[in-house]
Amino acid sequence: MRISIAEAEGQLTELVKLATQGEEVVLTQDGGASVRLEPISRSPLPTEERLKLFEKIRQSAKDDPPDFGTDAARSQDFLYDELGLPK
Repeated sequence: MRISIAEAEGQLTELVKLATQGEEVVLTQDGGASVRLEPISRSPLPTEERLKLFEKIRQSAKDDPPDFGTDAARSQDFLYDELGLPK
């Protein structure tokens, strides 16, 4: 289904419903396609497995924290003089 943005005003609920049911919904502007509505696919992992994966990642970060090297607050000090003005 192709519909102009102007015509789509006030019909968003219906257009979203059509898109989630599998129909292609394309919003047009000035005669050309501008936006396509499509449903977001669900996560392939069940909730319980996702939570376990997140916990594994968190534990990995605790066990071996990343070394970021230079402090971000000081990473560009070479660009400024002792008064804080650009060199």
